[in-house]
Amino acid sequence: MKKKAIESPKNIKKKTTSKKGTTNKKKTKKVDNKTKKINQLKKILFYALITIISIILIINVVDIFKWVIDTKKTNDLINSINESYTIKDQEDTKDVKLINSPKDKNNDYWNYIKMPFKSVDLTKLVKINKDTIAFIHLNNSNINYPIVQANDNKYYLTHAFDKKKNRNGWIFLDFRNNPDFTDDNTIIYGHGLKNTTMFGTLKNLLKKKNQNNKDNHVIYISTLTNDYLYQIFSIYTIKEESYYITPKFKTKEEKINWLDTMKKRNVSSINTSVDENDKILTLSTCQNNTGDRIVVHAKLIKMQKK
Repeated sequence: MKKKAIESPKNIKKKTTSKKGTTNKKKTKKVDNKTKKINQLKKILFYALITIISIILIINVVDIFKWVIDTKKTNDLINSINESYTIKDQEDTKDVKLINSPKDKNNDYWNYIKMPFKSVDLTKLVKINKDTIAFIHLNNSNINYPIVQANDNKYYLTHAFDKKKNRNGWIFLDFRNNPDFTDDNTIIYGHGLKNTTMFGTLKNLLKKKNQNNKDNHVIYISTLTNDYLYQIFSIYTIKEESYYITPKFKTKEEKINWLDTMKKRNVSSINTSVDENDKILTLSTCQNNTGDRIVVHAKLIKMQKK
């Protein structure tokens, strides 16, 4: 009977080594596959990031391009309609009506009412846009525009005077207001554009040097039938809210409280008396892209029929 050959230690070692080598190869292969997957994922994320950045850049470039086009259209439109009207000084006639005149003869009111009206014939402007209800003028500013009114407060945020789509919008009256400027608070809106069109120069009233010039303390409004002169009593900036654009008040106390609040917000050196019998004009615009509002309140001091 033959005896089974006994394997030598060398052979045993070789076999053991061979098994470990196979295991190590499998582990190395798994690591390599994992590394490949990670690298592939990194590449995907990298290209995805590049794609997102590219899309954002393209959108911004397109947005800037559209802004440049809209700005040019706005400037061309302004130049075009400037030929359709003339602003002329209109002295007081026998029909002039002084509004809520104070008893104190030292009140600045008596100096401002000496200023002539700024009268505009709106006939041609109405033919261009039937939504035209008035014209606004502020001294030492670019604010010389026909005022329009739509059925809501959105349309003229994105449409120009010619009713064409334009992100620069136009100057418009709150749709809740009567177009004859008889409400407790008549509100006019416009974008505060960096190119200084629309209400872009309204922010200048926040500067002390402009407040020191009394010519800048008045706002002129000319409608189809009347000319109005308003005296500013409050200038400030505020976060977006609806309180300051309240068009009508239910009670006398409600209006007094509102006026007190608007007076307290005033950050200018202008000190104008105002009470519940005054008719108020409010100008509102956005301040750059902060979402804040620049607000100007004025009271009606005189008017007359055209």
